[in-house]
Amino acid sequence: MAAHQNIIITGPTGVGKSYLACALGNKACRDGFIVAYRRASRLFDELAQARADGTYPHVLRRLARVQVLIIDDFGLEVLGAPQRKELLEVVEDRYGVSSTVVTGQLEPKNWHGVIGDETLADAICDRLVHNAHRIKLVGDSIRKTAGNLTKDGKAAK
Repeated sequence: MAAHQNIIITGPTGVGKSYLACALGNKACRDGFIVAYRRASRLFDELAQARADGTYPHVLRRLARVQVLIIDDFGLEVLGAPQRKELLEVVEDRYGVSSTVVTGQLEPKNWHGVIGDETLADAICDRLVHNAHRIKLVGDSIRKTAGNLTKDGKAAK
């Protein structure tokens, strides 16, 4: 995190992407870094609200000051024009001065379709992907496995 590098964690639903991102965030907190967690959909809601109420510059500055920003579940929905521009603003402000952790089911090579505009997608990916450590998780959903446990935590028969 001190090197201001990014982390991209991908994999299917339920394999532990969010858990791993939060564990990294927890470790960063214990090491004295300022960390913020946002689900992608809520980040865009927060930015839209800030634009509407006039606090947009303040929210961007606050996100830029965070040393580790975790954006969870990126790519579940195609971004609209305002969301594309807001994401570029966030990653541009953070590039080279802080770390961003992004989790999602889609590999970065498929992000252009979700971002929706080639030029903005190139700019966003250039700032997030090219200096990122990539972790690809595989396996079955942990939730499926956990669903087979009894109340005392033992495997159901």
